Amino acid sequence: MAGYRKLGRTSDQRKALLRGQVTSLIYNGKIVTTEAKAKEIRRIAEKLITLAVKEKDNYDTVTITTKVARKDKDGKKVREVVDGKRVVVYDEVQKEVKKDKPSRLHARRQMLKTLYSVTEVPAEAAGRKKNTKKIDLTDKLFDEIAPKYADHDKGGYTRIVKIGQRKGDAAMEVLIELV
Repeated sequence: MAGYRKLGRTSDQRKALLRGQVTSLIYNGKIVTTEAKAKEIRRIAEKLITLAVKEKDNYDTVTITTKVARKDKDGKKVREVVDGKRVVVYDEVQKEVKKDKPSRLHARRQMLKTLYSVTEVPAEAAGRKKNTKKIDLTDKLFDEIAPKYADHDKGGYTRIVKIGQRKGDAAMEVLIELV
């Protein structure tokens, strides 16, 4: 017997499907799918969350000085004329940055192997590239999800609840959610 469910798909299709569903689970907190898919998703998601719980506090905080373009009230860059050229004006700003230690960086890269990038589009800007923002799911795992599960010993981060049979093919549908 194989160590995983084949889900009636070729390996590249299966991996893409599971990556997409795990990404949706972590981004939304719950998804509806079939029972067989949910059991495979649970395996992958619990490994990612375990990795995040182990490495959640493994970073150094560093203060850096950086240059940021000065902006006016409309959010446009301020420009001044210097030697006959229009030049953008920059201000120096101090920022606190989290610098991953090597094991946390490795964990982040392992997560990125599984998770897709998510772009959030606000409702008022639907259909436009403006105001879209990329959501970093690894940061969400480290900063939001891992602290919630810090007291869990081993696993048990997800719950599968049976909903009933799907109308078209009578497959058992389930809700998989983060506990």
